[in-house]
Amino acid sequence: ATQVEQGAAFAFTDDPAVAGAPPVGHPSLMRVRVPVGPVAMFSASNFPFAFSVLGGDTASALAAGCPVVVKAHSGHRALSHAVADLARGVVKAQGLPAGVFDMVDGRGAEVGVSLVQHPAIAAGAFTGSVRGGLALQKVANERPRPIPFYGELGSINPVIALPSALKAKGAELAAGLAGSITMGCGQFCTSPGVIVVPTGADGDAFVAALAEGLKAAKTHAMLTPQMRAGFEAGRAAWEANARLLGLLADTAPEGQPPRPFLAQVSAADFIADQHLHEEVFGPAALLVRVSGVPQAIEVLQAVGGTLTATIWGADEASDENLALVRAASQVAGRVLFAGYPTGVAVTAGQQHGGPFPSSTEPFTTSVGWAALDRFLRPVALQDAPAWLAARQGRPC
Repeated sequence: ATQVEQGAAFAFTDDPAVAGAPPVGHPSLMRVRVPVGPVAMFSASNFPFAFSVLGGDTASALAAGCPVVVKAHSGHRALSHAVADLARGVVKAQGLPAGVFDMVDGRGAEVGVSLVQHPAIAAGAFTGSVRGGLALQKVANERPRPIPFYGELGSINPVIALPSALKAKGAELAAGLAGSITMGCGQFCTSPGVIVVPTGADGDAFVAALAEGLKAAKTHAMLTPQMRAGFEAGRAAWEANARLLGLLADTAPEGQPPRPFLAQVSAADFIADQHLHEEVFGPAALLVRVSGVPQAIEVLQAVGGTLTATIWGADEASDENLALVRAASQVAGRVLFAGYPTGVAVTAGQQHGGPFPSSTEPFTTSVGWAALDRFLRPVALQDAPAWLAARQGRPC
């Protein structure tokens, strides 16, 4: 809201005329940004508030000056309608046009597809599964006039523990990581799913401590039956994989919350098995044992696009640390050097979006002030009349 009040959406570049012929001379140019138009917003199943009817995507589109039409999620329909009613009440109280905000609902994929296909819709935003996001992106691209589609999809958020970090505080890191893996019952898009640990005694101690921490962790019900079914299918596939050594694979009793899952695999086997690079959404993680930084880099390259990558222990300048940071930056939208990836600050420097499959548009973010840039299109005003230049970037 502060950014809106300060005019962040109306930032412009004033490039005064320079006398003479090109390439030295040029006319007066003012580069401004205009709202793209009505945005189709898809509620996320795993965040009924933060990325739902009035979540971050809706806020950033409204901040950019775009009307929003939300597609309610089937996992929390009653809540969606209650929040939408609150929003409509605010729109009315503020004397704004009713079309500034609205919501559509319906079971199945037809309503969402029709929304993206509607000729008035100028962009789409989605947080959810790879399969669902790609299906909607295909619809957006196949329109007579294709539109941008900002999808946040799957992410396994690798954590790389270097020997120096394990030697200094391995037990502390293991305890915190157990909490991060099980936070929200693993339903965070930034939940750590691959833990890269060196071979050797310090690595073994860290693995044992992490297993104990997860064994003692308390979980709760997952948000929807579909999420729980997806988690159970994913962990069953891991449990049946001959390449994996199961360390924690307790099955929850009927009607009880899921139990954390933890397995170990060699770096070579992980890299060779594409199925191990896919997200299992819930309280589950794979430990990948590596011989050193070069092999850790190979694991990162096998993982591909991810929202986050965490590196513990890269505190000193070295060729190996430089290469590791470079590799992490190539696959992740956010690289952490302390703490845990769960939890995303809504602030100026945030980047929540990375190479595919973590997002369909890795040059953008869905969290932080820069999120509104997704819904603003640049326009250059050449030799604009004084009245238009005086608007200081405010669209007509």
